[in-house]
Amino acid sequence: MTTDEKLQHFYDISIESAQEDARKLLETHKSALDKSFAEHKETKYRQAQAELSAESDKLKRDFNKEVSSQQIHIKRKFSAVTEELRDKLFQEVKDKLALFKESPEYLQMLCRQIQEALDFAQGDEMVIYVDPSDAGLCGEIVQKLNLKDVVPTVSKEEFMGGMRAVIRSKNILIDNSFLTLMNDEKEKFNLEV
Repeated sequence: MTTDEKLQHFYDISIESAQEDARKLLETHKSALDKSFAEHKETKYRQAQAELSAESDKLKRDFNKEVSSQQIHIKRKFSAVTEELRDKLFQEVKDKLALFKESPEYLQMLCRQIQEALDFAQGDEMVIYVDPSDAGLCGEIVQKLNLKDVVPTVSKEEFMGGMRAVIRSKNILIDNSFLTLMNDEKEKFNLEV
């Protein structure tokens, strides 16, 4: 082998060795870059998932807040409408009671209530009150019930009609006034939907 051939052989081996080293270095570097890229991708994926989860939670909270706000608004509106309907209903009841007071059945009802109160008192002293608007009916009540010892007293306080009676010896109030009956119904009234 000549010197040129030796040099050529040395050159070829050196180039081949350098290429092999370069290829190994490239593979190592590529492997490190692939690993780094995979780690970077995983980190970015986790960050995106965290951001997505946070944004999703924020949207849920905002949605729930809006739903809650709308529910409160609807409840307030419903309550206002219910109150308006209740007022209209009880105004209608009040008007019908006023019409009823003008009928003969009203006097019959008053007489029946007073007789029931007298029966309940069983001879005990009793004061019977009628509404100021019923003052003109006292004579008829006395006549119809043939009252001698008890005369209906006109109340100083208006109670829309009906009667009240007090039996002091038993500390009893019999309240069949329209005002009390209507207030009791107002308290119990609940509009079902």
